[in-house]
Amino acid sequence: MNIVIVYSHPSQNSYTYQILEQLKKALLQKAWSVEVSDLYAMNFKSDMTEQEYDREAFAKVDLPVAHDVLEEHKKIQRADCIIFLYPVWWSDCPAKLKGWFDRVYTVGFAYKQSGRLPGMKIVKYGVALCTAGYPNDVLKEMGIAQSMETVMLDDRFGKRFEHKEMIILGGTLNPAELKQSHTDQISELVRKIERLNW
Repeated sequence: MNIVIVYSHPSQNSYTYQILEQLKKALLQKAWSVEVSDLYAMNFKSDMTEQEYDREAFAKVDLPVAHDVLEEHKKIQRADCIIFLYPVWWSDCPAKLKGWFDRVYTVGFAYKQSGRLPGMKIVKYGVALCTAGYPNDVLKEMGIAQSMETVMLDDRFGKRFEHKEMIILGGTLNPAELKQSHTDQISELVRKIERLNW
């Protein structure tokens, strides 16, 4: 089993980082392969260059794809499951992760596939796992949870994943009260991955 975690948070002092460590430990206990794209640690460039824009906007597939993007393509092609782990900032993922989608989902790979280019495989399972200051019921009442699910699952995941879901670990402003609940949700996620027919 090959698991890729695309992780987007700048601080190792964060609750999101604690979740990353907990998640890695749980996955590695299954003797699965776990690869982490830590976007901040990698200093992943989130802004498109003018050439990258021209390639995407005008489907100029003969233009080169940047090396860091090709490395992410390789990780995707190896993955049975991709988990995107990030905090909710202003009702969405951090700009660094948004830039990952902007640059990694290239024409000829993630969309408008042609016979000349190896398209992105359909990944078995995709998970958006995010931490949020507001409790889940508040996010739903405000419509933010539904909006995030629509953007992430319907657009960014789309038909690129066979199974997909969003898990919001809300209420992180008071993490002590919800830590056990979040631990249980991580354990259930690992069980779901294990139950899928690989």
